[in-house]
Amino acid sequence: FMRFKVQKTHYFPHTVHYCFSSMPRLSETRRFLQKLIRLKSEVCCDCPGSASFGMSVFNLGNAIMGSGILGLAYAMANTGIAMFVILLVAVAIFSLYSVHLLLKTANEGGSLVYEQLGYKAFGIPGKLAASCSITMQNFGAMASYLYIVKYELPIVIKAFLDSNDNSWYTNGDYLVLIVTLVIILPLSLLKNLGYLGYTSGFSLLCMVFFLIVVIYKKFQIPCPLPENFINITVNVSQPQVNTTDEECCKPKYFIFNSQTVYAVPILTFAFVCHPAILPMYEELKEKKQKAVEPELLHTYSKVYSFDVVLLIVRFAVLTAVTLTVPVVLFPIRTSVNQLLGASKEFSWPRHICITVALLVCVNILVIFVPTIRDIFGFIGASAAAMLIFILPSAFYIKLVKKESMKSVQKIGATLFLIVGFMVMICSMALIIADWIHNAASSGEHADGH
Repeated sequence: FMRFKVQKTHYFPHTVHYCFSSMPRLSETRRFLQKLIRLKSEVCCDCPGSASFGMSVFNLGNAIMGSGILGLAYAMANTGIAMFVILLVAVAIFSLYSVHLLLKTANEGGSLVYEQLGYKAFGIPGKLAASCSITMQNFGAMASYLYIVKYELPIVIKAFLDSNDNSWYTNGDYLVLIVTLVIILPLSLLKNLGYLGYTSGFSLLCMVFFLIVVIYKKFQIPCPLPENFINITVNVSQPQVNTTDEECCKPKYFIFNSQTVYAVPILTFAFVCHPAILPMYEELKEKKQKAVEPELLHTYSKVYSFDVVLLIVRFAVLTAVTLTVPVVLFPIRTSVNQLLGASKEFSWPRHICITVALLVCVNILVIFVPTIRDIFGFIGASAAAMLIFILPSAFYIKLVKKESMKSVQKIGATLFLIVGFMVMICSMALIIADWIHNAASSGEHADGH
């Protein structure tokens, strides 16, 4: 063979050199194929995205500090200062730990799609559990955001126009539809989540401004409120607290009442950012796990109905929740795409149809749901508990093979899973019991009249 090569090289140097140099060696071919297979299995985790770390931080912060921050005041009012701080810190730590489990599972499982992790762990039931939980959580979140728009935007418009006219432009239902069509829909149609980092940054600034004004106004508003400041037009779903009573002005550290059962679901709902974690992690240019890990306004309207600062705060909150809706919609659309067909290529018609259908359903829910408290409570007790406690720990136990069940990591994940089931079952049971009690009380009052 070598003599033939030398002879051929001597007589036909160019031809023989070309032929032999183009033939790959068998060992090199085998290594190339092995590398190709390995890259194919890891492509979802190794390909760089288009979003910077700063933009992803803004999106993640916006996903956390949405309407949930507005429900924290209700939770504190029904738990007391000390118990609220304890629950707040506990839920925050649990949320951070579950994000750690989720990202580690995504790296080990070779997928950055929540539904695919569920499918790899438990097959079709796991995929459906992840998809339904994400859809319920984000659907409830979007509904709560638009619910704020529905009841706050008419107040802002009336204040700016200095009029109490009940025209169509002060009707909350019409305003929700207009905001959805003009602002939310165009932002929701963006293909990549990274582009929303600019709007998310502005939204976070609005929430910070809201927090500063709340602290500032605390030292301006008298307590108890004078009788002439009471505004009977406040829209709430429960009996009013007597704001003219001296007792209500004393700080309470521990409170137990019928509404305390909503505290943990509201806190859980407020800290859920897990459906948006994986899309943001996927779009990072440099994927490092450590980089990702680390009724109040109505009260003000009783005293300062047309205060300029409070009007700006209302507008800031409205801006924040409006710009958060596209960020929250993104994981739902991804989940629906996974159910319809994960292998299909991107299609603008399908992308637009899913987005429009989701926004239509959310607007219908917002127009007919009577109170935001029920949204916070039910979604927090069911879908939020699944996304924070149950699914990340279950996926971690099933997919991370390199650690034994006797390891500290697996034992911690198992305990976390048990805590998640306890939180979900107890919260749902107490909320349903409260609903039954309220329904029975309403029936007795109706019979009495």
